[in-house]
Amino acid sequence: MREYRTAVFDNRRWKDFKHRDDDIFVCTPAKCGTTWMQTIVANLLWPDGNLPGPVMTISPWIEALFIPADEMHGMLEAQTFRRAMKSHTPADGIPWNPHAKYVFVGRDGRDVFMSFVNHVERMKLIDVLNAKAVEDGVPPLPKYTGDIHGFFEDWVANDSILFDVVASYWAKRHEPNLLLVHYNDLKVDLSREMHGVASHLDVRVSDAQWPAVVERCTFEGLRAREDMVGNFDRGFEGGLQGFLFKGTNGRWRDVLTPEELATYERRASERLPTAAARWLAGGPPPRTRLTRGRASDPPLRKRVRPLRVTRVRCRPTP
Repeated sequence: MREYRTAVFDNRRWKDFKHRDDDIFVCTPAKCGTTWMQTIVANLLWPDGNLPGPVMTISPWIEALFIPADEMHGMLEAQTFRRAMKSHTPADGIPWNPHAKYVFVGRDGRDVFMSFVNHVERMKLIDVLNAKAVEDGVPPLPKYTGDIHGFFEDWVANDSILFDVVASYWAKRHEPNLLLVHYNDLKVDLSREMHGVASHLDVRVSDAQWPAVVERCTFEGLRAREDMVGNFDRGFEGGLQGFLFKGTNGRWRDVLTPEELATYERRASERLPTAAARWLAGGPPPRTRLTRGRASDPPLRKRVRPLRVTRVRCRPTP
């Protein structure tokens, strides 16, 4: 595996990981709906809502430096239920099991940036993490001082994880055990996208349970259920509601200048295949998928993207 290290994570922590063939991996760049998808997966696995613990505990981030690696692997080994783990590392930096299931979530990078501003502004441990990063020879996290345009200039020039992660999973998009989901689709039709995730994971939920499962997984449902998701008070100002701040898209339209938007689009086109850049910006899906319309035994239907009027829609090239 290729090595990836930041001030927050180190993918060398996968070294002692032991696969199970029914494992589930939620893989995203940061600020792309990771916690949201982890919660969706957990509620599909336990549709009665009786999760064996908070999502952040039962669905750990193995690469994160917050918990000693041996403690993390011991906890995973002790889990007797179907496991689901999170990763922010590109696909060539995590173990790949052809029998396991991988769910990748992408989001428009401009929305990622706006969410990242809130993330670092509220992050309580940033000074501790940065001090350790300097000791280890790893670039520190940027700190937000209120200059959003200066912060954007640094982010768009130096952030490699967003585009590296997207490009790596885009290259694997035809793998049968990988599902690509877009954040926009979760916002537009959560139930439809959750049916797609359930089908991919070979999980069935009864029609009677389905409405409550979806309600718990709305963004508002997550923000109101700290007992289900986890306690973020130690790491973030405002706790869970500060971490899951707004969940909205398009805030960049009133913040970034035309020149900054052009810089972002140029950067995306340099780092991603054309079709991947279009998809990340909310364009056509990476491939035609059929998803279930009901939880029990429904007819299949095609995914439908919401129409946009701000640009011409193009089909991705193979």
